[in-house]
Amino acid sequence: MTTTKRAFLRGIRDGLPFILVVFPFATLFGVVATETGLSALQTFIFSIAVIAGAAQFAAVQLMADNAPVLIVVATALAVNLRMAMYSASIAPYLRGVPFWKRAAMSYILVDQSYAVGLTKFETEPDMSPPERVAYFTGTMMINMPLWYGGTLVGALVGSRIPPEYALDFAVPITFLALVGPMLKTAAHVMAALTSVVMALLLGFVPYDLGLILAAMAAMIVGAQVELMVQRRAS
Repeated sequence: MTTTKRAFLRGIRDGLPFILVVFPFATLFGVVATETGLSALQTFIFSIAVIAGAAQFAAVQLMADNAPVLIVVATALAVNLRMAMYSASIAPYLRGVPFWKRAAMSYILVDQSYAVGLTKFETEPDMSPPERVAYFTGTMMINMPLWYGGTLVGALVGSRIPPEYALDFAVPITFLALVGPMLKTAAHVMAALTSVVMALLLGFVPYDLGLILAAMAAMIVGAQVELMVQRRAS
């Protein structure tokens, strides 16, 4: 077995735990989207085109509130700004990878693949570029079809899913599992605390724009704490 194929299989293995939340998360989106007024086909295409759970939820919730299109688009883009930060942090590990492959990888750059991929690249710096591409791709080989399938199931039969299944718990559980291990420095912790506090304080802002303001405040606080730590160390 080649090292590239072995890396691909390791990626599939390391991505398996996320199937416990990806399917219910996607199913919940299918339910919410169709309740908003989208058809099953529109909901399914939405998931294929965007494949970004948090942004999709933000968009359909604003659509349900009859928010202006500009607000819907701006909010979805703001929620997905974290992908730009993900790209910046993972890009150094993909030097030597052809542009078209990196472009294809950007489609499957989600919270789960980023968290697992970055951890692997940091702990195994000797991986070759082809091995990193294979590993990263492997993390989504099962989760990506599950996202599509879960969306379709939610859109088609969501109204018949018993409420006691509590699918909505998949959303916070997913992000807690992803964010928790990443709180490694004071800057990370302060940014997380700031986002929570500000999101609660700004809950009154219409169209959920308080979340965007909370995210901006968290980034500012995190950056300032990082600078303070560096100054003290110098």
